[in-house]
Amino acid sequence: MNNLLSPGACQAVQLKWRRTNRRTGKTSIKTVYAATSLTAEQTSPHELAAMIRSHRQIEALHHVRDTPFAEDASPLRTGNAPRTMATWRNLAIGALRLVGTRNITAALHVNSRDPKRTLTLLGIT
Repeated sequence: MNNLLSPGACQAVQLKWRRTNRRTGKTSIKTVYAATSLTAEQTSPHELAAMIRSHRQIEALHHVRDTPFAEDASPLRTGNAPRTMATWRNLAIGALRLVGTRNITAALHVNSRDPKRTLTLLGIT
């Protein structure tokens, strides 16, 4: 019998994410809940946790692109334009990561003010 309120849901999962702020050392715990259509016979708790971690990593990467570039708000929806712009965004993020940048948004702001700095970053000048 399915007592979950979500149609098609077979299991509910409680997740506790621990996060430690590197500057302050303070640890916070966030509790979230998820539902899945996979039954207990189809997946073990270990496999389900791995799937959730994998999805969370993808979302974290998307967050890096969406936050400074507002990718989700882009009007480009057809043809090759979305993929092309994603490639350019990934190039910018990758170049900044190669030189040790941790805060992509701040680095984009600084580099957008001086075109020569961007060329130097890419090894063009």
